[in-house]
Amino acid sequence: MEPQQKTFYNRLFITILRVAIGWHFLYEGLSKILQGNWTASGFLLNTSGFFSGFYHWVASSPAILHASDFLNMYGLLLIGLALFIGLFSRIASLCGALLLTLYYFAYPPFGSPLMNASEGHLFIVDKLFIEAAALIFLFFYPEKGFSLDTLLEIFRQRKKAVIPEPEGSSSRREVLKNLATLPVLGAMGWGAVSNIKTYGVDVMSGATIQVKQMSLNELKGELPKGKIGKHEISRLIAGGNLIGGWAHSRDLIYVSTLFKAYNTEQKVYETLMLGEQAGINTINIGFASNPLLAKYKKMTGSKIKVITQVAPNLNNKELSKVGPGTDKKLFFENIDKAIDFGVDIIQVQGNWCDWLVRDNKLEVIHEMLEHIRQQGYTAGLGAHSVESLIACADQGIIPDYYMKTMHHDQYWSAHPRENRFPFEVDGKEYLDHNRFHNNMFCLFPERTVEFVSKAKVPVMGFKVLAAGAIEPKDGFQWAYDNGADFICVGMFDFQVVSNVNTAINCLNKTNRTREWVG
Repeated sequence: MEPQQKTFYNRLFITILRVAIGWHFLYEGLSKILQGNWTASGFLLNTSGFFSGFYHWVASSPAILHASDFLNMYGLLLIGLALFIGLFSRIASLCGALLLTLYYFAYPPFGSPLMNASEGHLFIVDKLFIEAAALIFLFFYPEKGFSLDTLLEIFRQRKKAVIPEPEGSSSRREVLKNLATLPVLGAMGWGAVSNIKTYGVDVMSGATIQVKQMSLNELKGELPKGKIGKHEISRLIAGGNLIGGWAHSRDLIYVSTLFKAYNTEQKVYETLMLGEQAGINTINIGFASNPLLAKYKKMTGSKIKVITQVAPNLNNKELSKVGPGTDKKLFFENIDKAIDFGVDIIQVQGNWCDWLVRDNKLEVIHEMLEHIRQQGYTAGLGAHSVESLIACADQGIIPDYYMKTMHHDQYWSAHPRENRFPFEVDGKEYLDHNRFHNNMFCLFPERTVEFVSKAKVPVMGFKVLAAGAIEPKDGFQWAYDNGADFICVGMFDFQVVSNVNTAINCLNKTNRTREWVG
């Protein structure tokens, strides 16, 4: 290949690389500006890398945040424009690399914030790293490609008569080559504007994503805590169903699939991190979610307290055969596995408590609670049916805390009281609209309130919203007023701060006759 041809391709490659990165910056800046209310607040507040303190400081001051937003939007725009047309492109390359470095260390793809990589679980190298490296290359590489910088350099050299007229090319042709990016910019700009007019602002471009959630700076105070055993626990606890992908959805058969699709591993981690920053320091999970929580704590160094629900390692047929000769290892296997996962508190699962009481196998519950305590752990007992807890209490089986469904029945899908029967939760689902169909979880609220009022150990209310049928401010208040010391609520990331504020409001004005226990 002739030297002149090599030079042309070299300049063409540099031009394409510079223009591509320039357009990315330019469009990102334009999207933010046109959005009108864009702010980096959420991006900054949720950072968790080793420089997170700096990013949180920027977000904590309205004046500094406003300046940061302005510099971010117009910095992207000006850097992108400079790179695209090739004017002051070396300075723009350096500034662009520095800006990408700030983005990179907000959510670095290594160490504890590994889950924040938007393309997956990357390690060290992600698209920000690659684009910053390309800009550093453009900064140091002497060739500027077809650009206004090159054109100005040619004019300066010609003015000084340093270089002769290029061979085989007119001065006009050389000028046109270096102005070629201008009509390209015009065409791409026109296309972008047309697209925006048709579809609106592209809020899915990088870092412009906005979830309609209240940010952490809108918290109304500190979430109060209480104690269960030796553990100090927030009065609002995160539920594990949404994270595990389980949903009480009445007759909406797609809901569980939808929850699983939304709550990817990355989204689960983001939700947990947001919850912890908002003051929720405990989560209650199904046994199957233990590996996920163990991984989260290992990767992030999180101190979130994990309450895990355990069941005997039996199926329904084996349950009917439980007797004096049954191997007790079947009762304890999942307890021991939970301990190996590093959980903090262990609780006999609610539906299993109901089934064991229903089938008159209370000795299994007693054995499981005792085994949990013998391992040095706080032992909880869950139930949907208040009859289960009453039966256990009558036999002297008292846990370190109760976890009981607690919601009123003043909502549309609650079936008539005369058609409610003990132990029907998690049982047969009827097509008759007047019978149970995954629609109620505290069948007899008054009986539950009476039992809770006499409980000498802490009570954790769950299903307080009847799986989405009751407004949070209503469900939270009812549970706290009627004796719940803690409430466990499943929530998506965009509900976290709102739920914490609701809990704080309800706790501040609660009207309860039962003394706080724990």
